[in-house]
Amino acid sequence: MNSNYSILIVDDEAIVRDSLSKWFREDGFVIGVADNSATALRQLQAHRWDVILLDIKMPGMDGIELQQRIIELDPNVTIIFITAHATIESAVQALKRGAFDYVTKPVDPDHLSHLIQNALKQRKLTGENIKLKESITEFFKADDIVGESPQMKKVYELIQTVASTETTVMVRGESGTGKELIARAIHSNSQRKFFPIVTVNCGALPEGILESELFGHERGAFTGAQYRRKGKLELADGGTLFLDEVGNITMKTQMDLLRVLETKQFTRVGGNDIIRVDFRVICATNKDLEKAVADGTFREDLYYRLNVFSITVPPLRERKSDIPLIANYFVKKYSQTMGKQINCISPEAMDVLVRHDWPGNVRELVNAIERAMVIGTSPALKPQDLPFQLLNLDKKKKPSSGSLAAVEKEHIELILEQNGWNISRSAEILGIDRVTLYNKIEKYGLQKPS
Repeated sequence: MNSNYSILIVDDEAIVRDSLSKWFREDGFVIGVADNSATALRQLQAHRWDVILLDIKMPGMDGIELQQRIIELDPNVTIIFITAHATIESAVQALKRGAFDYVTKPVDPDHLSHLIQNALKQRKLTGENIKLKESITEFFKADDIVGESPQMKKVYELIQTVASTETTVMVRGESGTGKELIARAIHSNSQRKFFPIVTVNCGALPEGILESELFGHERGAFTGAQYRRKGKLELADGGTLFLDEVGNITMKTQMDLLRVLETKQFTRVGGNDIIRVDFRVICATNKDLEKAVADGTFREDLYYRLNVFSITVPPLRERKSDIPLIANYFVKKYSQTMGKQINCISPEAMDVLVRHDWPGNVRELVNAIERAMVIGTSPALKPQDLPFQLLNLDKKKKPSSGSLAAVEKEHIELILEQNGWNISRSAEILGIDRVTLYNKIEKYGLQKPS
Protein backbone atom coordinates (compact mmCIF):
# COMPACT_ATOMS: atom_id res chain seq x y z
CA MET A 1 0.00 0.00 0.00
CA ASN A 2 2.90 2.37 0.81
CA SER A 3 4.07 2.17 -2.81
CA ASN A 4 1.21 4.57 -3.61
CA TYR A 5 2.83 7.25 -1.43
CA SER A 6 6.01 9.29 -1.80
CA ILE A 7 8.31 10.92 0.74
CA LEU A 8 10.80 13.74 0.09
CA ILE A 9 13.62 13.89 2.68
CA VAL A 10 15.24 17.33 2.99
CA ASP A 11 18.29 17.39 5.29
CA ASP A 12 21.84 18.66 4.95
CA GLU A 13 23.27 15.66 6.86
CA ALA A 14 24.02 12.75 4.52
CA ILE A 15 23.75 10.17 7.31
CA VAL A 16 20.22 11.29 8.08
CA ARG A 17 19.19 11.24 4.42
CA ASP A 18 20.72 7.79 3.87
CA SER A 19 19.23 6.27 7.02
CA LEU A 20 15.72 7.61 6.42
CA SER A 21 15.85 6.63 2.75
CA LYS A 22 16.79 3.05 3.63
CA TRP A 23 14.11 2.73 6.32
CA PHE A 24 11.24 3.97 4.20
CA ARG A 25 12.28 2.28 0.96
CA GLU A 26 12.11 -0.99 2.89
CA ASP A 27 8.56 -0.01 3.89
CA GLY A 28 7.68 0.39 0.21
CA PHE A 29 7.59 4.18 -0.11
CA VAL A 30 8.80 6.10 -3.15
CA ILE A 31 11.69 8.20 -1.83
CA GLY A 32 13.33 11.44 -2.95
CA VAL A 33 16.16 13.33 -1.24
CA ALA A 34 17.49 16.89 -1.18
CA ASP A 35 20.48 18.28 0.74
CA ASN A 36 19.35 21.89 0.68
CA SER A 37 16.31 24.10 0.07
CA ALA A 38 17.13 24.93 -3.56
CA THR A 39 17.29 21.23 -4.49
CA ALA A 40 14.08 20.59 -2.55
CA LEU A 41 12.24 23.28 -4.51
CA ARG A 42 13.39 21.76 -7.81
CA GLN A 43 12.12 18.37 -6.61
CA LEU A 44 8.78 19.94 -5.70
CA GLN A 45 8.42 21.50 -9.13
CA ALA A 46 9.27 18.23 -10.86
CA HIS A 47 7.22 15.81 -8.74
CA ARG A 48 4.23 15.62 -6.43
CA TRP A 49 5.09 14.47 -2.87
CA ASP A 50 2.72 13.20 -0.19
CA VAL A 51 5.01 13.77 2.80
CA ILE A 52 8.07 15.98 3.25
CA LEU A 53 10.53 15.31 6.08
CA LEU A 54 12.10 18.73 6.56
CA ASP A 55 15.17 19.68 8.58
CA ILE A 56 15.02 23.10 10.20
CA LYS A 57 18.70 24.08 10.45
CA MET A 58 20.26 24.05 6.98
CA PRO A 59 22.74 26.35 5.21
CA GLY A 60 21.12 29.13 3.23
CA MET A 61 17.33 29.00 3.34
CA ASP A 62 16.31 27.22 6.55
CA GLY A 63 13.39 24.82 6.95
CA ILE A 64 10.99 27.45 8.35
CA GLU A 65 11.41 29.68 5.31
CA LEU A 66 11.27 26.68 2.99
CA GLN A 67 7.97 25.64 4.57
CA GLN A 68 6.35 28.84 3.31
CA ARG A 69 7.67 28.24 -0.22
CA ILE A 70 6.43 24.64 -0.14
CA ILE A 71 2.93 25.69 0.92
CA GLU A 72 2.81 28.14 -1.99
CA LEU A 73 3.67 25.32 -4.41
CA ASP A 74 1.48 22.63 -2.82
CA PRO A 75 -0.77 23.67 0.07
CA ASN A 76 -1.98 20.06 0.57
CA VAL A 77 1.42 18.43 1.18
CA THR A 78 2.11 17.02 4.66
CA ILE A 79 5.23 18.42 6.36
CA ILE A 80 6.96 16.76 9.32
CA PHE A 81 9.93 18.68 10.76
CA ILE A 82 13.17 17.13 11.92
CA THR A 83 14.85 19.22 14.60
CA ALA A 84 17.47 19.26 17.32
CA HIS A 85 16.44 20.03 20.90
CA ALA A 86 17.74 23.56 20.60
CA THR A 87 15.23 24.39 17.88
CA ILE A 88 12.07 22.78 19.27
CA GLU A 89 10.58 26.24 19.84
CA SER A 90 10.95 26.95 16.11
CA ALA A 91 9.32 23.61 15.30
CA VAL A 92 6.34 24.48 17.50
CA GLN A 93 5.97 27.74 15.60
CA ALA A 94 6.06 25.76 12.37
CA LEU A 95 3.20 23.59 13.64
CA LYS A 96 1.09 26.70 13.98
CA ARG A 97 1.76 27.43 10.32
CA GLY A 98 0.42 24.06 9.22
CA ALA A 99 3.10 21.42 9.80
CA PHE A 100 1.75 18.02 10.82
CA ASP A 101 4.29 17.31 13.59
CA TYR A 102 8.00 17.27 14.40
CA VAL A 103 10.58 14.73 15.60
CA THR A 104 13.85 15.35 17.38
CA LYS A 105 17.28 14.12 16.46
CA PRO A 106 18.49 11.44 16.76
CA VAL A 107 15.45 10.16 14.90
CA ASP A 108 13.52 7.15 16.25
CA PRO A 109 12.48 5.30 13.05
CA ASP A 110 9.51 3.56 14.70
CA HIS A 111 8.15 6.85 16.04
CA LEU A 112 8.66 8.60 12.71
CA SER A 113 7.01 5.72 10.83
CA HIS A 114 4.01 5.95 13.15
CA LEU A 115 3.73 9.70 12.52
CA ILE A 116 3.85 9.23 8.76
CA GLN A 117 1.14 6.56 8.84
CA ASN A 118 -1.09 8.87 10.89
CA ALA A 119 -0.40 11.72 8.50
CA LEU A 120 -1.36 9.59 5.51
CA LYS A 121 -4.56 8.44 7.21
CA GLN A 122 -5.49 12.05 7.94
CA ARG A 123 -4.63 13.01 4.35
CA LYS A 124 -6.91 10.26 3.05
CA LEU A 125 -9.76 11.29 5.36
CA THR A 126 -9.36 14.92 4.32
CA GLY A 127 -9.62 13.95 0.67
CA GLU A 128 -12.71 11.85 1.34
CA ASN A 129 -14.31 14.72 3.27
CA ILE A 130 -13.65 17.10 0.38
CA LYS A 131 -15.29 14.67 -2.03
CA LEU A 132 -18.20 14.21 0.37
CA LYS A 133 -18.68 17.94 0.70
CA GLU A 134 -18.59 18.34 -3.07
CA SER A 135 -21.23 15.62 -3.47
CA ILE A 136 -23.33 17.23 -0.75
CA THR A 137 -23.05 20.56 -2.52
CA GLU A 138 -24.21 18.97 -5.78
CA PHE A 139 -27.09 17.39 -3.90
CA PHE A 140 -28.10 20.74 -2.47
CA LYS A 141 -28.14 22.21 -5.96
CA ALA A 142 -30.86 19.72 -6.90
CA ASP A 143 -33.57 21.61 -5.03
CA ASP A 144 -37.13 21.37 -6.39
CA ILE A 145 -36.98 25.01 -7.47
CA VAL A 146 -37.93 25.06 -11.13
CA GLY A 147 -38.56 28.00 -13.39
CA GLU A 148 -37.04 30.13 -16.12
CA SER A 149 -39.51 33.00 -16.15
CA PRO A 150 -38.17 36.54 -15.66
CA GLN A 151 -39.75 36.57 -12.18
CA MET A 152 -37.89 33.43 -11.10
CA LYS A 153 -34.62 34.57 -12.64
CA LYS A 154 -34.88 37.64 -10.43
CA VAL A 155 -35.40 35.35 -7.41
CA TYR A 156 -32.30 33.35 -8.36
CA GLU A 157 -30.26 36.54 -8.61
CA LEU A 158 -31.39 37.62 -5.15
CA ILE A 159 -30.53 34.19 -3.70
CA GLN A 160 -27.06 34.39 -5.22
CA THR A 161 -26.59 37.94 -3.92
CA VAL A 162 -27.53 37.23 -0.29
CA ALA A 163 -26.50 33.58 0.19
CA SER A 164 -22.81 34.23 0.88
CA THR A 165 -23.58 36.90 3.49
CA GLU A 166 -24.81 36.59 7.08
CA THR A 167 -27.75 38.90 6.39
CA THR A 168 -31.18 38.05 7.78
CA VAL A 169 -33.61 37.27 4.96
CA MET A 170 -37.39 37.51 4.80
CA VAL A 171 -39.04 35.36 2.12
CA ARG A 172 -42.49 36.56 1.15
CA GLY A 173 -45.16 34.91 -0.94
CA GLU A 174 -48.49 33.17 -0.99
CA SER A 175 -48.95 29.75 0.54
CA GLY A 176 -47.56 27.01 -1.66
CA THR A 177 -45.12 29.14 -3.64
CA GLY A 178 -42.06 27.35 -2.24
CA LYS A 179 -40.78 29.76 0.40
CA GLU A 180 -39.04 27.00 2.36
CA LEU A 181 -37.25 25.82 -0.79
CA ILE A 182 -35.93 29.35 -1.25
CA ALA A 183 -34.71 29.35 2.36
CA ARG A 184 -32.96 26.02 1.85
CA ALA A 185 -31.34 27.26 -1.36
CA ILE A 186 -29.95 30.28 0.51
CA HIS A 187 -28.65 28.05 3.30
CA SER A 188 -27.12 25.46 0.98
CA ASN A 189 -25.18 28.15 -0.88
CA SER A 190 -23.94 29.85 2.30
CA GLN A 191 -20.86 29.35 4.45
CA ARG A 192 -23.10 27.54 6.96
CA LYS A 193 -24.22 24.82 4.55
CA PHE A 194 -22.43 22.02 6.40
CA PHE A 195 -24.36 22.85 9.57
CA PRO A 196 -28.12 22.20 9.86
CA ILE A 197 -31.00 24.35 8.73
CA VAL A 198 -33.62 24.02 11.46
CA THR A 199 -37.23 24.80 10.60
CA VAL A 200 -39.81 26.13 13.06
CA ASN A 201 -43.41 26.23 11.87
CA CYS A 202 -44.57 29.26 13.83
CA GLY A 203 -48.13 29.08 12.53
CA ALA A 204 -48.88 25.51 13.61
CA LEU A 205 -48.05 25.67 17.34
CA PRO A 206 -49.81 27.35 20.30
CA GLU A 207 -47.76 29.88 22.26
CA GLY A 208 -46.74 27.56 25.12
CA ILE A 209 -45.65 24.73 22.84
CA LEU A 210 -43.87 27.12 20.48
CA GLU A 211 -41.91 28.55 23.40
CA SER A 212 -40.68 25.09 24.40
CA GLU A 213 -40.03 24.25 20.74
CA LEU A 214 -37.82 27.31 20.34
CA PHE A 215 -36.04 27.53 23.68
CA GLY A 216 -36.18 23.94 24.93
CA HIS A 217 -36.93 23.14 28.55
CA GLU A 218 -35.42 21.72 31.70
CA ARG A 219 -36.74 18.65 33.44
CA GLY A 220 -39.74 19.57 35.61
CA ALA A 221 -40.25 22.95 33.91
CA PHE A 222 -43.92 22.10 33.44
CA THR A 223 -46.27 19.13 33.73
CA GLY A 224 -45.03 16.38 31.47
CA ALA A 225 -41.46 17.73 31.18
CA GLN A 226 -39.79 14.53 32.33
CA TYR A 227 -36.40 15.27 30.81
CA ARG A 228 -34.27 18.12 29.52
CA ARG A 229 -34.94 18.97 25.88
CA LYS A 230 -32.90 21.13 23.54
CA GLY A 231 -34.88 23.71 21.57
CA LYS A 232 -34.64 24.62 17.92
CA LEU A 233 -32.50 27.68 18.73
CA GLU A 234 -29.86 25.43 20.27
CA LEU A 235 -30.05 22.86 17.47
CA ALA A 236 -29.51 25.60 14.88
CA ASP A 237 -26.18 26.65 16.42
CA GLY A 238 -23.67 27.14 13.61
CA GLY A 239 -26.35 26.79 10.94
CA THR A 240 -29.57 28.51 9.90
CA LEU A 241 -32.83 29.01 11.77
CA PHE A 242 -35.82 29.10 9.40
CA LEU A 243 -38.91 30.68 10.96
CA ASP A 244 -41.83 29.68 8.75
CA GLU A 245 -44.97 31.86 8.92
CA VAL A 246 -43.30 34.16 11.41
CA GLY A 247 -46.23 36.58 11.17
CA ASN A 248 -48.37 34.25 13.29
CA ILE A 249 -46.38 34.37 16.55
CA THR A 250 -47.83 36.12 19.61
CA MET A 251 -46.56 39.38 21.03
CA LYS A 252 -44.87 37.63 23.98
CA THR A 253 -43.01 35.23 21.70
CA GLN A 254 -42.08 38.16 19.46
CA MET A 255 -40.46 39.89 22.42
CA ASP A 256 -38.59 36.74 23.48
CA LEU A 257 -37.42 36.10 19.93
CA LEU A 258 -36.24 39.69 19.51
CA ARG A 259 -34.11 39.38 22.63
CA VAL A 260 -32.44 36.24 21.27
CA LEU A 261 -31.76 37.82 17.87
CA GLU A 262 -30.16 40.84 19.55
CA THR A 263 -28.05 38.99 22.15
CA LYS A 264 -27.64 35.50 20.59
CA GLN A 265 -28.24 34.00 24.01
CA PHE A 266 -31.20 32.60 25.96
CA THR A 267 -32.22 30.25 28.76
CA ARG A 268 -34.29 27.10 28.46
CA VAL A 269 -37.84 27.15 29.85
CA GLY A 270 -37.48 26.48 33.59
CA GLY A 271 -33.70 26.93 33.48
CA ASN A 272 -31.16 29.50 34.64
CA ASP A 273 -28.09 28.65 32.56
CA ILE A 274 -27.37 31.09 29.74
CA ILE A 275 -26.93 29.36 26.40
CA ARG A 276 -25.05 31.19 23.66
CA VAL A 277 -25.83 30.43 20.04
CA ASP A 278 -24.66 31.52 16.61
CA PHE A 279 -27.08 31.06 13.74
CA ARG A 280 -28.37 32.87 10.70
CA VAL A 281 -32.08 33.72 10.50
CA ILE A 282 -34.30 33.26 7.47
CA CYS A 283 -38.01 33.79 7.93
CA ALA A 284 -41.05 33.42 5.71
CA THR A 285 -44.53 34.86 5.75
CA ASN A 286 -47.64 35.11 3.59
CA LYS A 287 -48.96 37.99 5.69
CA ASP A 288 -48.75 41.73 5.17
CA LEU A 289 -46.39 42.46 8.06
CA GLU A 290 -46.39 46.19 7.34
CA LYS A 291 -50.13 46.21 8.00
CA ALA A 292 -49.61 44.04 11.09
CA VAL A 293 -47.09 46.57 12.40
CA ALA A 294 -49.53 49.40 11.74
CA ASP A 295 -52.30 47.44 13.50
CA GLY A 296 -50.08 46.81 16.50
CA THR A 297 -50.13 43.01 16.16
CA PHE A 298 -46.47 42.72 15.15
CA ARG A 299 -43.59 44.48 16.88
CA GLU A 300 -41.98 47.16 14.76
CA ASP A 301 -38.48 46.49 16.17
CA LEU A 302 -38.75 42.77 15.36
CA TYR A 303 -40.04 43.59 11.87
CA TYR A 304 -36.96 45.70 11.12
CA ARG A 305 -34.70 43.04 12.64
CA LEU A 306 -36.18 40.38 10.30
CA ASN A 307 -36.82 42.41 7.15
CA VAL A 308 -33.22 43.25 6.32
CA PHE A 309 -33.23 41.61 2.88
CA SER A 310 -36.50 40.62 1.25
CA ILE A 311 -37.25 38.07 -1.49
CA THR A 312 -40.77 37.82 -2.88
CA VAL A 313 -41.70 34.53 -4.54
CA PRO A 314 -44.25 35.14 -7.32
CA PRO A 315 -47.49 33.12 -7.38
CA LEU A 316 -47.75 30.51 -10.11
CA ARG A 317 -50.54 32.37 -11.94
CA GLU A 318 -48.04 35.20 -12.59
CA ARG A 319 -45.46 32.89 -14.18
CA LYS A 320 -47.51 30.47 -16.22
CA SER A 321 -44.61 29.91 -18.59
CA ASP A 322 -43.02 27.89 -15.78
CA ILE A 323 -45.95 25.47 -15.46
CA PRO A 324 -44.74 23.06 -18.21
CA LEU A 325 -41.23 23.05 -16.73
CA ILE A 326 -42.48 22.33 -13.22
CA ALA A 327 -44.97 19.72 -14.38
CA ASN A 328 -42.43 17.82 -16.48
CA TYR A 329 -39.84 18.01 -13.71
CA PHE A 330 -42.17 16.28 -11.25
CA VAL A 331 -43.35 13.76 -13.83
CA LYS A 332 -39.74 12.61 -14.16
CA LYS A 333 -39.23 12.68 -10.41
CA TYR A 334 -42.34 10.63 -9.61
CA SER A 335 -41.70 8.22 -12.46
CA GLN A 336 -38.47 7.28 -10.70
CA THR A 337 -39.85 7.11 -7.17
CA MET A 338 -43.00 5.24 -8.23
CA GLY A 339 -41.28 3.06 -10.79
CA LYS A 340 -43.80 4.00 -13.49
CA GLN A 341 -43.14 4.23 -17.23
CA ILE A 342 -44.68 7.69 -17.57
CA ASN A 343 -42.27 10.25 -18.99
CA CYS A 344 -44.28 13.14 -20.39
CA ILE A 345 -47.58 15.03 -20.46
CA SER A 346 -49.89 15.02 -23.46
CA PRO A 347 -50.56 18.41 -25.15
CA GLU A 348 -54.23 18.21 -24.11
CA ALA A 349 -53.34 17.61 -20.45
CA MET A 350 -50.71 20.36 -20.52
CA ASP A 351 -53.31 22.78 -21.89
CA VAL A 352 -55.51 22.00 -18.89
CA LEU A 353 -52.62 22.63 -16.52
CA VAL A 354 -51.64 25.93 -18.12
CA ARG A 355 -55.22 27.29 -18.13
CA HIS A 356 -55.69 26.67 -14.42
CA ASP A 357 -54.97 29.59 -12.05
CA TRP A 358 -53.48 27.38 -9.31
CA PRO A 359 -54.66 29.17 -6.15
CA GLY A 360 -52.60 26.65 -4.18
CA ASN A 361 -49.56 27.57 -6.33
CA VAL A 362 -46.71 25.12 -6.90
CA ARG A 363 -47.82 22.91 -4.02
CA GLU A 364 -51.20 22.41 -5.67
CA LEU A 365 -49.59 21.70 -9.06
CA VAL A 366 -47.21 19.13 -7.56
CA ASN A 367 -50.14 17.49 -5.78
CA ALA A 368 -52.07 17.28 -9.06
CA ILE A 369 -49.08 15.73 -10.87
CA GLU A 370 -48.55 13.17 -8.10
CA ARG A 371 -52.21 12.15 -8.22
CA ALA A 372 -52.10 11.91 -12.02
CA MET A 373 -48.99 9.73 -11.83
CA VAL A 374 -50.77 7.35 -9.49
CA ILE A 375 -53.77 7.06 -11.81
CA GLY A 376 -52.02 7.24 -15.21
CA THR A 377 -51.32 4.06 -17.16
CA SER A 378 -50.05 5.32 -20.53
CA PRO A 379 -46.56 6.76 -21.27
CA ALA A 380 -48.03 10.28 -21.38
CA LEU A 381 -50.38 11.78 -18.80
CA LYS A 382 -53.83 12.43 -20.25
CA PRO A 383 -56.50 14.94 -19.22
CA GLN A 384 -58.56 12.20 -17.56
CA ASP A 385 -55.62 11.45 -15.26
CA LEU A 386 -55.81 14.93 -13.77
CA PRO A 387 -58.03 15.89 -10.81
CA PHE A 388 -61.57 16.28 -12.12
CA GLN A 389 -61.78 19.91 -10.92
CA LEU A 390 -59.20 20.88 -13.53
CA LEU A 391 -61.32 19.38 -16.31
CA ASN A 392 -64.33 21.58 -15.54
CA LEU A 393 -62.70 24.98 -15.61
CA ASP A 394 -65.15 26.42 -18.09
CA LYS A 395 -68.15 24.79 -16.43
CA LYS A 396 -67.18 25.84 -12.95
CA LYS A 397 -70.01 27.72 -11.26
CA LYS A 398 -69.35 31.14 -9.87
CA PRO A 399 -70.12 31.74 -6.20
CA SER A 400 -73.70 32.62 -5.42
CA SER A 401 -72.45 35.92 -4.05
CA GLY A 402 -69.34 37.96 -4.57
CA SER A 403 -68.34 37.76 -0.89
CA LEU A 404 -64.92 36.65 0.26
CA ALA A 405 -66.55 33.92 2.36
CA ALA A 406 -68.20 32.42 -0.73
CA VAL A 407 -64.90 32.36 -2.61
CA GLU A 408 -63.14 30.82 0.39
CA LYS A 409 -65.83 28.16 0.79
CA GLU A 410 -65.56 27.17 -2.86
CA HIS A 411 -61.77 27.00 -2.78
CA ILE A 412 -61.67 24.91 0.41
CA GLU A 413 -64.23 22.51 -1.02
CA LEU A 414 -62.21 22.20 -4.23
CA ILE A 415 -58.97 21.42 -2.36
CA LEU A 416 -60.72 18.88 -0.12
CA GLU A 417 -62.25 17.06 -3.09
CA GLN A 418 -59.01 17.18 -5.02
CA ASN A 419 -57.22 15.49 -2.11
CA GLY A 420 -59.93 12.93 -1.34
CA TRP A 421 -60.80 14.79 1.86
CA ASN A 422 -57.37 14.11 3.30
CA ILE A 423 -57.43 16.76 6.05
CA SER A 424 -53.68 16.92 6.69
CA ARG A 425 -52.72 17.28 3.04
CA SER A 426 -55.53 19.76 2.32
CA ALA A 427 -54.53 21.89 5.30
CA GLU A 428 -50.94 21.92 4.09
CA ILE A 429 -51.96 23.07 0.62
CA LEU A 430 -54.25 25.74 2.06
CA GLY A 431 -51.49 26.94 4.37
CA ILE A 432 -53.52 26.50 7.56
CA ASP A 433 -53.43 24.01 10.42
CA ARG A 434 -55.85 21.08 10.72
CA VAL A 435 -57.86 22.65 13.55
CA THR A 436 -58.51 25.77 11.45
CA LEU A 437 -59.55 23.60 8.51
CA TYR A 438 -61.99 21.61 10.66
CA ASN A 439 -63.49 24.88 11.91
CA LYS A 440 -63.97 26.15 8.35
CA ILE A 441 -65.55 22.86 7.27
CA GLU A 442 -68.04 23.21 10.09
CA LYS A 443 -68.55 26.93 9.41
CA TYR A 444 -69.42 26.37 5.74
CA GLY A 445 -71.32 23.13 6.29
CA LEU A 446 -69.06 21.18 3.94
CA GLN A 447 -69.63 17.43 3.75
CA LYS A 448 -67.54 14.62 2.37
CA PRO A 449 -69.31 12.93 -0.58
CA SER A 450 -70.61 9.49 0.32
